[in-house]
Amino acid sequence: ITSSLCREPNITVLDAEVIRGMCLMMAPDREANDGVTTGLRCCSTRTVRHCLNCAHKTISIEAFPKVDERHKDLIMKFYRNALVPTLAVLAVSALVAYAAQPASQLSTQTTMQKKSADPGSADAVAIFAGGCFWCMEPPFDKLPGVKATISGYTAGRIDNPTYKEVSRGRTGHTEAIKIVYDPDVITYGQLLEVFWINIDPFVADRQFCDRGSQYRAGIYFLDDRQRQLAEASKSTIMAKFDKPIVTEIEAADTFWPAEEYHQDYYLKNPYQYKFYRFNCGRDQRLKSIWG
Repeated sequence: ITSSLCREPNITVLDAEVIRGMCLMMAPDREANDGVTTGLRCCSTRTVRHCLNCAHKTISIEAFPKVDERHKDLIMKFYRNALVPTLAVLAVSALVAYAAQPASQLSTQTTMQKKSADPGSADAVAIFAGGCFWCMEPPFDKLPGVKATISGYTAGRIDNPTYKEVSRGRTGHTEAIKIVYDPDVITYGQLLEVFWINIDPFVADRQFCDRGSQYRAGIYFLDDRQRQLAEASKSTIMAKFDKPIVTEIEAADTFWPAEEYHQDYYLKNPYQYKFYRFNCGRDQRLKSIWG
């Protein structure tokens, strides 16, 4: 079933064999974006991330209009008889692997999930946007001196925006992260260095497979010193390339924390996160830009 359906022109075959079966659940719209599939559908949404958020709740064949009638029975048969048991095995394997980790590693993960979002009197804050906020937390979480990363929304027009509102691209917000850090251990300049190598600085109103102003990249400074450092870092990046750098640098507006299920998403949902990141082409594109 997998082989026959995945050879269909309207079904994408993913490079990672372990998630090959997922193509049966999705009918992608192809768009020119460095060869990356950008429009996977699920529950009438158009991004891989939305698909992952809703796929576990329902498998609605009617939501995938490109899958013709003769394939519907086969898809549902695969879902019932193959995909669900496979995912169950993966879940058990993950629990076994998790239980086998050293206690120190488990403690580290738990600590990361419970980090405080409130800066102390000696702490500093940085606000960056680089597309999907799920993907912007990990590079900073692992840095010495970083105490917390909080996913949220900034640079928009309304108060207390929700993910649903922001994801429609009508509020003016962009997905961003707030970084709480110890300036005696790591500097704002060092954070900027990590920021640049985790974004595509050449595109406006999009990052990787995610399109729209809600995914635009930006640096949002909280004081004049941060502004100077941000502009200097942008000049340094511009000198390395012969293409315009379009990443915005703006004064920080109110930062609104995202819903709890978005926080530390890569730790809470590692399989979904890795699938999204791989299929979005993020690492492939970053490698092509930064080496």
